[in-house]
Amino acid sequence: MHLLLTDRLTCPRCGPRFGLILLARQVVDRRVLEGTLGCPNCRDGFDVRGGFGDLRAPPRGALPEGRAGDPEPSVPADVERLAALLGVAEGPGTLALVGEPARLAPALVEVVPGVEVVGVDADLARWPEVERVSRLVSRPGLPFFDQTLRGVVVDGILGSGWIREAARTVARLSRVVVTSAPEGGVHVLEQAGLNVLAAEAGTIVAARA
Repeated sequence: MHLLLTDRLTCPRCGPRFGLILLARQVVDRRVLEGTLGCPNCRDGFDVRGGFGDLRAPPRGALPEGRAGDPEPSVPADVERLAALLGVAEGPGTLALVGEPARLAPALVEVVPGVEVVGVDADLARWPEVERVSRLVSRPGLPFFDQTLRGVVVDGILGSGWIREAARTVARLSRVVVTSAPEGGVHVLEQAGLNVLAAEAGTIVAARA
C-alpha cells in the first residue's frame, strides 16, 4: 500500500467524514507493508499485513483464501479498453478497481503511466506487492473521501450500493465505469449526480460534471 494513499482513506465504520491515522511498523520504498490504520472517532484499528489493507467494519472474520502467487495474466485488449473507458491516459491521480476488475490493476499501471491503482477485493490479499498498485478489502463501502478519485471501475454484480459508492468517490470531470451492469444501473448513477456517457453491452460509463 502506497504511503500517500493512507492520507485518502476513511473509516469504514464511521463514514467518509472521518480519516484514518497510520501507525506504520514497516515501510519500504514509501510502501506500507505492516501497520495499523486507526480511527480517532471510533478508536477501531484496521490492519495492513503484507501490504494488504483490511478495512472491513466489524464483524470481520477470516479473509477468504483468495488467489495465491502472482496476478493472473491479463488480455492487453481488455486493459486498453478499460483505460479508454476511464478516459485516463496518464497520471497523476488514483484509480480504484472494485471487485472482479481489480485483477487488471497490475496491467493497468503499465498502460497508464503516473497513476496509482487501488485494487479493492479480498482475493488480492495473497498477491505480492506491485509498484503503483495498492491492495485492500473494504466493507460496507469504499474507504475514500468524497470526490477524490480520478476514476473508479466497479463490478455491477456487487450491487447498487457499490455503484453509489463509486459515484460518491469519483472526482469532478472523472468517470465511473460499471461492468456487468445491473438493470437500473443508469438510474443509480443519474440519481448520484453523474452524466451517463454510454450504456451498452453490459457496461455503463458515467462522469461527474
